[in-house]
Amino acid sequence: MKLTLEIWRQAGPTQEGAFETVQVPDAVPQMSILELLDHVNNRLVGENKEPFMFASDCREGICGTCGLMVNGRPHGPGQNTPACQQRLVGFSEGDVVKLEPLRSAAFPVIKDMVVDRSALDRVMEKGGYVSINAGTAPDADTLHLNHEVAELALDHAACIGCGACVAACPNGAAHLFTGAKLVHLSLMPLGKEERGKRARHMVDDLETNFGHCSLFGECADVCPAGIPLTAVAAVTKERARAAFRGKDD
Repeated sequence: MKLTLEIWRQAGPTQEGAFETVQVPDAVPQMSILELLDHVNNRLVGENKEPFMFASDCREGICGTCGLMVNGRPHGPGQNTPACQQRLVGFSEGDVVKLEPLRSAAFPVIKDMVVDRSALDRVMEKGGYVSINAGTAPDADTLHLNHEVAELALDHAACIGCGACVAACPNGAAHLFTGAKLVHLSLMPLGKEERGKRARHMVDDLETNFGHCSLFGECADVCPAGIPLTAVAAVTKERARAAFRGKDD
C-alpha cells in the first residue's frame, strides 16, 4: 500500500518546525501507526539520515506514552484507541497521512513528535496519592467496599495519562484526566482521608496550567481508556464539596 506521509520535524523546543513529506510505497495494512514510523526510520537510518523522534513504550495500549496526532486527531481515526493499536487498515491506497505532536499549550514540543507532558504529572503530585502509615499491610477483609463501587473506581483508574483528552479539547482542558483521578480516589477507602485537600490542590493546579472545560465532549471520544464524560463533573463536584466542608476535610 502506498502512502504519503506529512511528518512533523522540529529540532528543539525553541526551533521552528515544519512538515516533511515522506513517500512510503510498501506500507502494510496490519502495521500500527508506530510500526509505520519504525519502518520510515529504519529506511532513514539506512540512508544515514536523521530519524523522526516519537515516544513509545509498552505498545500494548497501557502506558499512554505513544500520544501523537494523526490527521489532526489524537492517536488516530479509531475511536478510543491509542496510536500503538491504530492499524493502517483504515487507510486507502494513496492516502495522505499527517503525523504531528499532541497540540496543546500545556504540552511544549521537545523534538519532532515528542512533547513534555509533565503538566499532567504536576496535577498528580498535588493529590494523586494516599497517605498511610508504613508497616504491615492491613487485611483486605477489613476494608469494606462493595462490588459496584469497586468497579466504578477501577473504571476511572483506567486512565493512562496519555494527554489525548487535552489535545482534543479546543480549550486545552484536562478535566477528564483530573476528574478520573478524583473519582477513583474518592471511592476508595484509603483515598477518602484526604478527599477535600486533594480536590482543592489538584483543581487549583489544573486551572493554573490548563484551559477551561466547556463540555465539548471531544475528550471522551478519543480517550483510549474509555473514561466517561461524566468524570468531568467530578472536578466541580469535588472542589465544591471541599469548599463547603472546609479545610479540615
